[in-house]
Amino acid sequence: MTAKPIKTIGVFSSGGDAPGMNAAIRSVVRTAHYEGFNVIGIYGGYKGLLDENFKSLGPRSVANIIQRGGTILKSGRFLEFHEENIRKKAVNILNHHGIDALIGIGGNGTLAGLKALHDESHFPVIGLPGTIDNDIYGTDITIGFDTAVNTALEAIDRIRDTATSHDRLFIVEVMGHSAGHLALQVGLAGGAEEIFVPETQGAIEQTIHRIEQSVRSGKLASLLVIAEGYKGGGAYDLAKMLQEKLNLEARVCILGHIQRGGTPTAFDRTLASRLGAHGIKLVKTQTFGIMAGWTAGKECSVTLDQCLKENKTLNRDTLELARILST
Repeated sequence: MTAKPIKTIGVFSSGGDAPGMNAAIRSVVRTAHYEGFNVIGIYGGYKGLLDENFKSLGPRSVANIIQRGGTILKSGRFLEFHEENIRKKAVNILNHHGIDALIGIGGNGTLAGLKALHDESHFPVIGLPGTIDNDIYGTDITIGFDTAVNTALEAIDRIRDTATSHDRLFIVEVMGHSAGHLALQVGLAGGAEEIFVPETQGAIEQTIHRIEQSVRSGKLASLLVIAEGYKGGGAYDLAKMLQEKLNLEARVCILGHIQRGGTPTAFDRTLASRLGAHGIKLVKTQTFGIMAGWTAGKECSVTLDQCLKENKTLNRDTLELARILST
């Protein structure tokens, strides 16, 4: 059977925003038009699709956005998309508007929605990995991760100045509900004395012992980095335990959503531009049900099925290196 020709591509962003999403949108739109496709922007993620919040996009529509954080297409979570009847309605809307293929930018939830559309209705879909958590299997790095690391690192460098000046212990909480990639990279680059991630259940006694050793050696200022999803409790829980066991006051700083916003780094702009163009290449060759990823310094193609079946593991060697270098 001859594949249906693709004339119009829909593009949207979904889930949490990530720096570089606009660069990806720009790349999708301009590469698509270069290849002869029309592009329709879907505003507001999966909910915007159901609400038919569409707008035709051309090369000038995406001018002057590569340096902007967030996403011009807006974003959000839409739990109703877990329902099959809602997804069937979405496909009918796409067909009604003449949208022949769909490119979604986002994290695991976004990719899961795309996979469901492809599996159930055989609708042509491509995913681009956009999340500061960097927790998507099949890609070495996700759009937004590098910027989030640098944003958090700048804050940690400033906090360490105060910690050193006052001989204080600081606990800095970064994002990462179920994955510690952000905490690990920030902790390593920031010289943290300890890093707490959801993937490990480190004994608090080991941390206490290390801090006691540091104090005895004359190192009176310490900085601990903890991911928000650490199974042993949050930053304030950790501070309370250290107060009780060491009689040492710990100051807590929760970075929160500051990590998501801001101007994307050069790396994120370049990554997003290349992945957006790779997504259009996949559309052109009618290779669907795929995520456009990045591995070993170049673009790659990974099935959505594999992305969602496999878990991206944390590099334990890097975690151990961070501990060695903090002594």
